[in-house]
Amino acid sequence: MGAPGRYSATCVASPNIALVKYWGQRIPEYNVPYNSSLSLTLAGLSTRTRVTFDPDLPADTLELNGTAVEGGPRDDVRRFLDLFRERAGRRWSARVVSRNNFPTASGMASSASGFAALAGAAMAALRLRGGLRILSRYARRGSGSATRSIYGGFVYWRAGRHWDGDDSYAVPFRGPEHWPAFRDIACLVAGAPVKSIRSQEAMQRSVATSPVYGRRQKELRRRLRRMQAAIILRDPDRLFPVVMEECDSFREVCETTDPPLDYLTPSSRAILDEVRSINDEAGRYLAAYTHDAGAHVHVFTTAPYARSIARRLGALRGVTETRILRPGPGVRWIPRAGSEDPAVELRVG
Repeated sequence: MGAPGRYSATCVASPNIALVKYWGQRIPEYNVPYNSSLSLTLAGLSTRTRVTFDPDLPADTLELNGTAVEGGPRDDVRRFLDLFRERAGRRWSARVVSRNNFPTASGMASSASGFAALAGAAMAALRLRGGLRILSRYARRGSGSATRSIYGGFVYWRAGRHWDGDDSYAVPFRGPEHWPAFRDIACLVAGAPVKSIRSQEAMQRSVATSPVYGRRQKELRRRLRRMQAAIILRDPDRLFPVVMEECDSFREVCETTDPPLDYLTPSSRAILDEVRSINDEAGRYLAAYTHDAGAHVHVFTTAPYARSIARRLGALRGVTETRILRPGPGVRWIPRAGSEDPAVELRVG
């Protein structure tokens, strides 16, 4: 395989925001969900990760956003890299350097882009063969939602039925070019706390204690079909009300968990209220809100209305920034050391 310097690769991945949420694991060990989900991969936000396997390195190291990371997060990365080392038959330790261009651990899906980029870099560095479906299975083992960030545009994650999660992976639904006018206004709010309870633990609490969790599971398949039909037709009047219905259902599960999970700040809730007002004033669905397990809110709209809605939301107290984002690409690899062009998409294997 050549000199140690060749055992390196850099991968860039973007976070995704779920339209139909994944919340609850059927097989926690493998991050296999109870329900299938649907998401949008976002342009403009990214995680860039370089992995270097070095036979002379005594232990794995992790640097995130310029800071050395110890403890639990580094252990998570070590266990994740073990999956690739086992397949490659190598025991080499790795140096991992990762950077996000958006807030980390605050509900902006940094774990999704983080583990998708880590999986892509590790697989390429060790020259492991396989396509994007295999990479999607690997990414899921690091963070469930990372399985969706392998692909661009609208992405469908199959929940699967197998005991080991072998049939649980993401597939493209509609690429980023399908709906050119679709926009996501990412609204960052002040005082958004770093999550004190990891999502994996929080969602299992919801499964065990929320009295509405079972009802939500029964509703999800119908909601998913309605969203898919609306996306195919590129019809916001059909899509946006279902997106908000789904978000409200997810939030109800969180708030009825024991103890309650309340991820929103007053500014977050003001954004939800403002979106309702925008639609009421227009007499139609110009926008839809959604959020994951965090305080930042995503507002979907279409290009003709994106700037005016972003200005209106940006004027709300506590909203520190609004970013207008388009549907984005899947994972891509930097083809050579020092390149600043992440646009070239490569297949592993």
